[in-house]
Amino acid sequence: MIEQPCPGPSDPYPTRKAGEPALLYRTDPVVYGGPDDGPIDAGTLSSFDEKGFLTIEELLGAEEIERYRAELRRLSEDEAILRDDRTVTERGSDEIRSIFEVHKVSEVFAELVTDPRVVGRARQLLGSDVYVHQSRVNYKPGFKGKDFYWHSDFETWHAEDGMPRMRAVSISIALTENFVHNGGLMIMPGSHRTFVSCVGETPNDHYKESLRGQEVGTPDPDSLSILANKHGIDLFTGPAGSATMFDCNCMHGSNGNITPFPRSNVFIVFNSVENACEEPFAAPSRRPEFIAARDFTPVG
Repeated sequence: MIEQPCPGPSDPYPTRKAGEPALLYRTDPVVYGGPDDGPIDAGTLSSFDEKGFLTIEELLGAEEIERYRAELRRLSEDEAILRDDRTVTERGSDEIRSIFEVHKVSEVFAELVTDPRVVGRARQLLGSDVYVHQSRVNYKPGFKGKDFYWHSDFETWHAEDGMPRMRAVSISIALTENFVHNGGLMIMPGSHRTFVSCVGETPNDHYKESLRGQEVGTPDPDSLSILANKHGIDLFTGPAGSATMFDCNCMHGSNGNITPFPRSNVFIVFNSVENACEEPFAAPSRRPEFIAARDFTPVG
């Protein structure tokens, strides 16, 4: 399998439409802003352009971390939250996997979304005002936390949410320590420059199953092997309060957690207001707004 040019302007990144997977060249920029547009320096911007991610060793201080941990506990014990459609449990158990639209569920996390340390970096990378396409907290408890299989977020957002171009960025902020053994984030550096076109038609209400364990829209083993052999795999470790920002098309995933040490994080997706979602490119209907926002109001 070799990388191919993207076929045309009507859908620059076709997926879930052909019987065979394909590797397509990215046609969009990675970094849209410059060093004078925010807190990220020129060297880090250049590295982000090359690798598709950057790390922040200490985004949050100790008191802030404890505040967000307390909010995690409160949400996990709130019966109304547990019954809400925005709460996703692990397959085969009642353990919380994720709580979506957390910036609307929680005033505490709403403050984090508008924090200049967070949204300022997103605006700089995307070169525009931004809105929250998705937010969630991931719990990944000790012993029972399941894996997140390899995937490009953009493939899903393009296919099922109608995101036109690769002009979105995610930030994962650790609320517990990330060890090498408790299911930390893995990224193939440089993979953001290749779009993996997947096979398999999107079923109705696919999100109900995919949020617990995605199958349709996951890359094939041959494509993953090509990318891994070309780029390698980086595993992110670090203390609570550290963060990783990564491009929407990075190939990433995480192993399950069979250790006693939970790995919880808050995850926020910022999309450029100039890249607002349209109709899905490869799905029968839109996903719910708590997964893919249709309110494109700029943050702040």
